[in-house]
Amino acid sequence: MTKILTGGVGKVEVTKAIADLGIDTLDVVQSSDMDAAMKLRAGQADYFLGTCHTGAGASLGVLVGLMGSAACHTFGRGVPTEEEAGTLLAAGKKVFGFSMDQIDVIAPLLARAIAARG
Repeated sequence: MTKILTGGVGKVEVTKAIADLGIDTLDVVQSSDMDAAMKLRAGQADYFLGTCHTGAGASLGVLVGLMGSAACHTFGRGVPTEEEAGTLLAAGKKVFGFSMDQIDVIAPLLARAIAARG
């Protein structure tokens, strides 16, 4: 089971968007930034999806500081392709940030890409 933590101002919406996909290999749980960082570092979670109003910083501020920028990626206002998401996951990214108005597109896209990795 792959555990995805959600955080930021849109964590409820991200959790619902992923849960609504019905992918039984994904466990999605709302979290705080600090709790997510600790769980990721301890191996108690696999990924974090954070949201803010712009997707450019506040969605990942704490996690970048505690996990390092190599583990993090923000989409800002952009929307990735499935190929781009797969490339980021293959490169070891575990923490993703995006804007609230992109939740309905990016959260399912990332969830499907994560599930495809097993």
